[in-house]
Amino acid sequence: MEATRDLVSKLPQIANDKLLVGSGTLDDASVYQLHKDLAIVLTVDLFPPVVDSPLHYGRIAAANSLSDVYAMGGEPMAVMNIFTYPFEQIKAEIAAEILQGGAEKAQEAGAVLAGGHTMRDTEIKYGLAVVGHIHPQKIFQNSTAQAGDDLVLTKPLGIGVITTALKKEILTEEDHRLKRALEVMERLNAKASQAMRQVEAHAATDITGFGLLGHAWEMASASGVSLEIYASKLPVLEGTEELLKKGCLSGGSKKNRKAIEKHLQQQTEENALLDIACDAQTSGGLLISLEPSRTKALLQTLQQAGQTAWKIGKVLPADNEPKIYWKT
Repeated sequence: MEATRDLVSKLPQIANDKLLVGSGTLDDASVYQLHKDLAIVLTVDLFPPVVDSPLHYGRIAAANSLSDVYAMGGEPMAVMNIFTYPFEQIKAEIAAEILQGGAEKAQEAGAVLAGGHTMRDTEIKYGLAVVGHIHPQKIFQNSTAQAGDDLVLTKPLGIGVITTALKKEILTEEDHRLKRALEVMERLNAKASQAMRQVEAHAATDITGFGLLGHAWEMASASGVSLEIYASKLPVLEGTEELLKKGCLSGGSKKNRKAIEKHLQQQTEENALLDIACDAQTSGGLLISLEPSRTKALLQTLQQAGQTAWKIGKVLPADNEPKIYWKT
C-alpha cells in the first residue's frame, strides 16, 4: 500500500484538462474526456492463478479487471487480453480455457473482446485491459466520501484466506467453501455499480489486494475524512475464521495489516476479524459511501437484483489526519 503510493508519487505528473482522473488519488481507473457528455474509463490488471481450474481462473481475472470500471460508475465497452505464460510448458488447451473464462465474463459485461497480447514468462499471469464509457459529471471516485455518509460493502470477505487454504491443500476444489468463494469472485460488480448510480452515492472503490481496511484508508486519505468500521457487521465467507486458525493468512495480507496499523484506532489488540478485514481480496466487492437516507434504497435495489449488501460503517470528520476507527 505505502510502496504503491511512494511509486506513484515519483511518476511524472501529467497536466491535461481532458484527464479527469489520473493516478493522483490512487483511484481504480483513469478517466479521459472525449467531449461534453462522454468520457472513457481506462484500466488494466492481471495476476497469477488463485485457483487450480483454468476456466475459473480466467473468469475471476476478467471479473477483477472489469470491476475497476464498475467502481468508477462506468460501463465496459471493449477489452483486450493480457496473457503471459511459459509457452513450452503449458498446453494449448489450458491456455485456451483461461482465455475462454475471460471471454465469458467480457460477454456477460456486454464488452467486445477486441484482441490481446501474449508474452513468454516463467509464470502464468492473465487479465484484461478494459475501456469503458461514463458521463464526465457522473464519475465515482474514492476521494469524494463525505462526513456523515454510511459505508456499504457488496461482497463478503475471506477470499484470500480460502484461496490460501487451497494452495496449502487444506481445501480441495470440491469443498463447498471454495465453491462459494468462486461464486463471489466470478460475480461481476455490474449490479452493485448500477445500484450506486441509481441512488446517487458519493464515492466508491473496489476491495482487492490491499484488503478492506487498506482500500478504506485510501478512501479516507483521498477524501480527507476518517472511517468507522463496525467489526461485528462485516460479512465473512463460511469457514474463514476456522481456516485462519490453521495458518491460512497470506503473506500479502499480513503486510496489509502491518501497513494499516499506524492509521488504525482499535479497541482491542487482537481480533480474527481484523485479520479478515486486512485479507487480500481477489475480485472483491464495492465499498460505497452514500448519504444515510439513501442506504435503505441501495440495499433494497441490490436485494431485488438477487444480491446482498451490508452496512458496515460510517464516514467521520477527520480531526488532524484521516484514521480508520475499528469498532468491535
